[in-house]
Amino acid sequence: MGTQSASPGPAEQRRMPLVAFGLALSLFLAISFVLCVLGYLIFPDLPIAHSVLSTLLPGFDLLTWPDFLLGLAESFAWGGYIAILFVPRYNFFVVRGP
Repeated sequence: MGTQSASPGPAEQRRMPLVAFGLALSLFLAISFVLCVLGYLIFPDLPIAHSVLSTLLPGFDLLTWPDFLLGLAESFAWGGYIAILFVPRYNFFVVRGP
């Protein structure tokens, strides 16, 4: 007799994978950081508050290479941090139901 694998239920299908979501969000934030810094370099006179980066990214200061790399690493790390907080709660409520 062959073994039958049970297909996952609707709640199980909607569960969010932590690692995939964390990496996707981390890359999104890292790319956004790079685009923000590039925007500052190309259009320095735009009325955009780049100072908020130093508030969200401790130790970051525009524009030295070590600070750029620090900001990039911190942006990537924020994605993992948010995923660790968000995904388990999302999955809990998906399985629990409304």
